[in-house]
Amino acid sequence: MVGNWQMRIASNNFMNRLRARLWLLALGGLFSAGVAPAALQFDVFVGYDGIGREASWLPIVCEIKNDGPPITGFVEVAPGNYGKGQTHTFPVELPTGTLKRLTIPVFASSRHSPVWNIRLANERGKTLAEQTGQRPRRQIGWEIPLLGSLSRTASGAPSLRPILRDQPDAQPASARMLPTIFPDNPLVLEGLNAIYLSSEVAANLRSSQANAILGWMNAGGHLIVAVEQVSDIGASPWLRSVMPCEPKDIKTIEGHGELQTWLKSPLDYPSRGTPELGGQGFPQGYGAAPGNRPTRRTAEGQLAEAPFANLPDDSQFEMADLQVATGSLRDGRVVVAARGTPLIITANRGLGRITALMFSPEREPFKSWKSLSTFWSRMIEVPGSLYTSTDYYPGYGQSPDGVFGALIDSRQIHKLPIGWLLLLLIVYLGVIGPFDQWWLKRIGKPMLTWITFPCYVGLFSLLIYFIGYKLRAGESEYNELHLVDVLRHGDRAELRGRTYVSIYSPNNAKFPLESKQKFATLRGEFLGMGTDTAERASVLQNGDSFRAEVFVPVWTSQLYLSDWWQSVAVPFDVTVAAQDGGWSVTVVNHLEQPVKSAQLVIAGRVVPLEEIAAGQSRTFTVKAESGVVLGDFVRQHGAGFQHVTQQRQSAFGASKGGRLDDLPGSVLTTSFLAQLGSGQNYQGGFVLPPGLDLSRAMDRGGAFLFAYTPDAAPVASLNQFKPRRSAKNTLWRVPVEIKN
Repeated sequence: MVGNWQMRIASNNFMNRLRARLWLLALGGLFSAGVAPAALQFDVFVGYDGIGREASWLPIVCEIKNDGPPITGFVEVAPGNYGKGQTHTFPVELPTGTLKRLTIPVFASSRHSPVWNIRLANERGKTLAEQTGQRPRRQIGWEIPLLGSLSRTASGAPSLRPILRDQPDAQPASARMLPTIFPDNPLVLEGLNAIYLSSEVAANLRSSQANAILGWMNAGGHLIVAVEQVSDIGASPWLRSVMPCEPKDIKTIEGHGELQTWLKSPLDYPSRGTPELGGQGFPQGYGAAPGNRPTRRTAEGQLAEAPFANLPDDSQFEMADLQVATGSLRDGRVVVAARGTPLIITANRGLGRITALMFSPEREPFKSWKSLSTFWSRMIEVPGSLYTSTDYYPGYGQSPDGVFGALIDSRQIHKLPIGWLLLLLIVYLGVIGPFDQWWLKRIGKPMLTWITFPCYVGLFSLLIYFIGYKLRAGESEYNELHLVDVLRHGDRAELRGRTYVSIYSPNNAKFPLESKQKFATLRGEFLGMGTDTAERASVLQNGDSFRAEVFVPVWTSQLYLSDWWQSVAVPFDVTVAAQDGGWSVTVVNHLEQPVKSAQLVIAGRVVPLEEIAAGQSRTFTVKAESGVVLGDFVRQHGAGFQHVTQQRQSAFGASKGGRLDDLPGSVLTTSFLAQLGSGQNYQGGFVLPPGLDLSRAMDRGGAFLFAYTPDAAPVASLNQFKPRRSAKNTLWRVPVEIKN
């Protein structure tokens, strides 16, 4: 008995110890589960190193690491500003143990930091991870330069000289970008004015990233390449093919004071940025030759055209040895040379250009140069007036989208004139007031006013509805206007297109749109004046293209814009050769449609050309005094743009008040809006999205052919529905090199 009792006690003690250990193991498992790394990591990076720019596309990069079960779902980017704007959706598949990076382009429609809510959800819509209230840490205005940096080291990234006025959205910015998350979509890069690229980093870029840089440069970007080693250029065939020179060797030069002399010299680009220099961030006559620009001084007497003239010398830097790459020029122009050795070489590439720094600004003696930030400010052409005056005002203004809307908006909409509106209001007040009192008094039943008054209100409500229906009801209508830049790339052409879409709906409806281009984005009408877009749309990212569903309210015409890229056969061959007293211009039309209207912009003049039949070639002789001065042409055709863009948003007034009919002339004018000026009202100009205005390319001696092909489109239409009415037109912009 005693033995059994002792055995039971020992057994109970063993079980108690076993239970305690199991509880400890369970608690330990719970604790370790609480501190173990999460199975899903969801990181979001907004903008270029956290910097955004008004009126341009910027990237939202989502980095997702999944160590848990496989996920099939989507990433959703929704506006955080009271639900306005577009919602972007990007499908994603995440097997176990994968790391993916997604780049979603979004449009920054304001100079104030926009807000987005980003979430990762499964295919049933359940949120798995979320980042709310995401915004750029800094937002700058559309007129302020932004430099992207692919530097060799973090400490070698460029820094810019601060401007005089302490205003965050007016300070030029430099953003260091990592090759691992650098975008491979040229549309996303358009928010950058310039990109600094170390030749050592160039060899590590993927081919898709290199192609994005080349496309961005040809569309108007400024690529600045620093030669670290001669072998770096040979290791990057894409970079070697566009360099303005061919580096062959490295040598040491003693003394290079020419760099500091160049910093102090007058700027070789227009000074921009203050309203007294022409408003809207551009001077009057922007695009004129440097010798024709007015000389302007600040209150201190400092020239805005030479803002760094009083820069102190750095003798230690001037006398230090400098390693410089040497070689042969191709088509470049030497900007700075020291003792006969080129230091900075530049050349035009399409609408943009490339600049070769034959030295490394990330090594000594540049790293210790006191004027290094000033050097970078001049390299990316920060307006000199920002360094000589504090009298700066933000470049608020109207959006040029309104001009395109006035060209393609439905003509079915008729507005109620103000005079008739006032008459209707007077009649209404007269009926519910004196007439009602007189009539009820005459029949001797004043208490009936409790019945007659609601009847009057109902009658006039029906009358107003009937008037509105007659003025604005109609058939569904879809209109497209394509503005296409033809950028030569070898034997083919890269088309940088902007498709403006106007949809009119006789009722509340949603309409499907889809792009077939390799790179394409969609946004609503940009309103300017620092406001956000109001259109509602759901955009499904299909790789770098999209499918979308847009909402159009009853009796309204909504404007949307698709930015896109497409590689095609060359649509036009244009050659311009200088001759005595002018030029010989030959245009070959490879299209299947005739060019009904053609205009040549050359040497600051607009010269009309005759019609060019499909598949035909024509040669024109253009005199130096032919045509109209470009500035006069822009002021003549653009004088009413401000009024027209404002009238489009009004439901009352003259029906033709918000319309434009001269499509070729109006589109050419929008291509040089920087020359329009804004008088004394600094908010009276236009906010210019990147690449729309061609004035800077004209400054560098370029020429352009504007060719209008009505009833034709360069790509498939976006609409995936059948409207009762439709129209499509195309305006081609072809940059031309003048052969001497």
